[in-house]
Amino acid sequence: MNLSELTDAELIEMIVRERTDALGELYDRYGKLIYSIAYRIVGDTATAEEVTLDVFQRVWERAASYSSSKAGVSTWLSSMAHHRGVDQLRRARSRPTEVNAEAPDMELPLASDQDDGPEGLTEVELERQRVRAALDLVPKDQRTVLYLAYFEGLSQREIVERLGEPLGTVKTRLRLGMQKLRKLLNSDETES
Repeated sequence: MNLSELTDAELIEMIVRERTDALGELYDRYGKLIYSIAYRIVGDTATAEEVTLDVFQRVWERAASYSSSKAGVSTWLSSMAHHRGVDQLRRARSRPTEVNAEAPDMELPLASDQDDGPEGLTEVELERQRVRAALDLVPKDQRTVLYLAYFEGLSQREIVERLGEPLGTVKTRLRLGMQKLRKLLNSDETES
C-alpha cells in the first residue's frame, strides 16, 4: 500500500489502528507547516521543534478524537500547533516588546494538499500572497490585534496590557478583523 496516495483522513484512521507508518506519512506532509506555526509563535528553533514533536505525539495518542466534520486534518494540526506554541510561550513568559503590525517578513504557514513538488509549493505561495493581500486590506488597528493574537500568541488581556486599550476595544477589533479577513478571503477581492 502506497501511503502517499491516501487522504489525510485515511491516514488518521490508520493511526487510530496504531500504524506508525501512517503517522510518518502525516509528519512528512505537515511537519514543516507545524514547525513554521510553532516557530512563528515561540521564536526559538528548539522550542518549535519540541512543539512540533508534541503535536505529533498528541496525534498518535488522540487520533480517535479527530472529527472530519469539525475541521480538516491540516486545520486540526495547525490548531494544535497554535495552542501548544502559545502554552510554551506562556510558560516561558518571554515575549518581544515591540509590536510590528505590518510584519512585512511574516512567513505565513499554510498547508498544501500536495507534496513539496513545484505545484504544491506554487499553490502554497499563491495562498500566502492571497492572505497577505487580504491582511493589507484589514484596518491597521484590527490587523495589529490579529497579529498579536495569532502570531505572537497573546491572550486578549495581554493585548490590553501591551496596547493600553480597553478589553472591549480589543475584543471588538479582534472580532471585526476576523470578520473582515474571512470576508476578503471568501471573495475575489484579493485574487486580482
